[in-house]
Amino acid sequence: MSRCWKSRPRPSVRLCLPGLGSVVLRVLEVLWVSVCLVHSDSSVVVQKEAQFGVSYLDTVTSHNQTIYSFNHTVSRNKTEGVRVSVELLSETTKSPILFVIRQKQAVLSFQVPLILRGLYQRKYQYTQVGRTLCQPPTLVASETQFFYVDVSTLSSTSVHYQLRVSRVESFTLVFSTFFKYVFPDGVDTVIVKVNSEKNFPCSVMSIQDIQCPVYDLDNNVAFIGMYQTMTKKGAVTVQRKDFPSNSFYVVVVVKTEDEACGGPLKFYPLLPDELLDAGNRSKTLDVVVSPAINSEVYVMGMLFCLGIFLSFYVLTFLVACIENKRSVCDGLISKGLTPPSPYEYGSFGEFYVNFGVFIYLFIYCSCRSMDTVGRCRQESLSSVEEDDYDTLADIDSDKNIVRTKKYLCVSDLARKDKRVLNKKYQIYFWNISTIAVFYALPVIQLVITYQTVVNVTGNQDICYYNFLCAHPLGALSSFNNILSNLGYVMLGLLFLLIVLQRDILHNRALMRNDITALECGIPKHFGLFYAMGTALMMEGLLSACYHVCPNYTNFQFDTSFMYMIAGLCMLKLYQKRHPDINASAYTAYACLAAVIFFSVLGVVFGKGNTAFWIVFSVIHILATLLLSTQLYYMGRWKLDSGILRRMLYVIYTDCVRQCSGPMYIDRMVLLVMGNIVNWSLAAYGLIKRPNDFASYLLAIAICNLLLYFAFYIIMKLRSGERIRCLALVCILFTAVVWGFALFFFFQGLSTWQKTPAESREHNRDCILLSFFDDHDIWHFLSSIAMFGSFLVLLTMDDDLDTVQRDKIYVF
Repeated sequence: MSRCWKSRPRPSVRLCLPGLGSVVLRVLEVLWVSVCLVHSDSSVVVQKEAQFGVSYLDTVTSHNQTIYSFNHTVSRNKTEGVRVSVELLSETTKSPILFVIRQKQAVLSFQVPLILRGLYQRKYQYTQVGRTLCQPPTLVASETQFFYVDVSTLSSTSVHYQLRVSRVESFTLVFSTFFKYVFPDGVDTVIVKVNSEKNFPCSVMSIQDIQCPVYDLDNNVAFIGMYQTMTKKGAVTVQRKDFPSNSFYVVVVVKTEDEACGGPLKFYPLLPDELLDAGNRSKTLDVVVSPAINSEVYVMGMLFCLGIFLSFYVLTFLVACIENKRSVCDGLISKGLTPPSPYEYGSFGEFYVNFGVFIYLFIYCSCRSMDTVGRCRQESLSSVEEDDYDTLADIDSDKNIVRTKKYLCVSDLARKDKRVLNKKYQIYFWNISTIAVFYALPVIQLVITYQTVVNVTGNQDICYYNFLCAHPLGALSSFNNILSNLGYVMLGLLFLLIVLQRDILHNRALMRNDITALECGIPKHFGLFYAMGTALMMEGLLSACYHVCPNYTNFQFDTSFMYMIAGLCMLKLYQKRHPDINASAYTAYACLAAVIFFSVLGVVFGKGNTAFWIVFSVIHILATLLLSTQLYYMGRWKLDSGILRRMLYVIYTDCVRQCSGPMYIDRMVLLVMGNIVNWSLAAYGLIKRPNDFASYLLAIAICNLLLYFAFYIIMKLRSGERIRCLALVCILFTAVVWGFALFFFFQGLSTWQKTPAESREHNRDCILLSFFDDHDIWHFLSSIAMFGSFLVLLTMDDDLDTVQRDKIYVF
């Protein structure tokens, strides 16, 4: 049944013309209304009672308007979608057809052809458009609702179109343009996973609250809710507390272009009025909504994390008890006394004796040494300056004579006053503490801002999470990635406590003029160890900050203190045998600042920039040569205008006039290998130009550290020294842990070098306790491996504690 009538609008226009009488005004108004009525008499409105599942082929012009009336029964306990599909049949039309859908609580309008804008304001037109209507809520068990589809145009010629309205059965959890999900009882968090077999076309997945109309176009899908671009994979964790209606829509929209997902940028002539054909852009998707983990899994994850690292505190305590018992027994035996038998106390008695002895000695050492340490520090800060005087003996006042001997001993390079060196190396700790404060505060502020922007805008493309294993807690989107960094902080603090204990015991030995502490073993300076422990704790803090919102702009937060750790470890290795000539804290941190500066430049400008890579490779090679020269000549050379003349003279005397080998064979072997490695890395960077410049720079630092460490171990064994059991266990344990850690590191669950959609292709599910992913395990293992590496540096020369320094070789 259809009805037809003529619309007769009655416009009223009043003209204000000064000087004209009311009669003239009335005549003009009557004439205007008459013209409007004549024009409107030609506009015809036709209303049709329409049916679901029927295709209507019709025409529309500026002189007629068609209204399709639909009714359907809506049940409170059943969710059903309605799909409106429209196709433009006329090949050319100057004016689009306007479709207005009037529902109970919403109005939805769109035009065909539909014009959407892409990159660089390119315009794409769609002649086939389908929209899914939202279901208005009903309070009764069953209700008949009406909606109307109004079709109109301003085209003077007839425009042909096809309209079809169909029901979408099983609207819940079956892909349409969007679908609805209702939280079941007892489920507070769910994860929505969307999978596709092909990468393109690029799509957008959006989570929106239940409201009409639904924003399901490329140009409005980001207006509300949470959204993310996707190719093959997409995942969003949704919490009930964010949706008062206890339900939400999952909207999937195909974008007009693929550049947002890393697709190719097609070249088109940029004509201002040109419309581009959108083509057949469709995608088949699988949508799965499953309950996320509950609070018990959160608790288990946190207890597991704490348990792992607290066990290292317990293990350290037990080792300290054993070492303390052995030292007490050795002292009693040296005095002719017999230590009590374990059977005298029983198993529990022995434990409490060890526990009591350890606590007593630790408190006693601390109390007795605080005054001593304080006085020593006060003297070093107030009365002793390194540049005030040279502490070399008068007979050996020429440093060139001492430091250029063919075979050097530690006593030759440990001649300066201990107070001077203590002050010099304590500056490392105070400087890195200052750097940490001024670096961490703006970082924390920035990542809080990032997380706030993500939560407010709903843009899931800002942060590169592993969305398949990202468990939110409060305002944090991925709490598990932050929690797993706890190991760096706890193990860094434990290392500081171990160093503090050694520092206290060593100061007590110096106060009682122990000849072994004064003249034997590697000179003990703990400032660099304190700096290393602090750097490990800061690595945990900044890595946690980075994982609040990992992305392209803040990756250097995660790597800055890694550079410092690598640099401090190399400095500590060098300091062991060269305490007098090691770099000062100001020089060392200035060099590390330059490294971080290049890291930032590489991240910003390094991608595909040939000029940058050439400059960096040249600087890398020159820095390697300068450092090699510094190490080979023990600092006894000058960089001035006469350096070229001296270099030519050395080449002439050593290579031309007489063919003699290098004077310092061991050092030359190390430096040649170091130059080969660094020149190779420079060539690799120049040829390959890796996108992840920060990781490339970190690889350079780690390779140099491993090379120097291997050289140190080989030379130590070659010099007839031995490695004690504890240090050997630490070396083997650390090597194994590093191997497993690197395996999990290279799994690559996300990558900020690509687009967010491409990064999600690498996302994977949790593998540990349904709470931690591969990268979390990397955090666990790498923190343990770094702690073990620090222990190796701390204990590897314990076998020399009773050896005279003039019998310990320098290498």
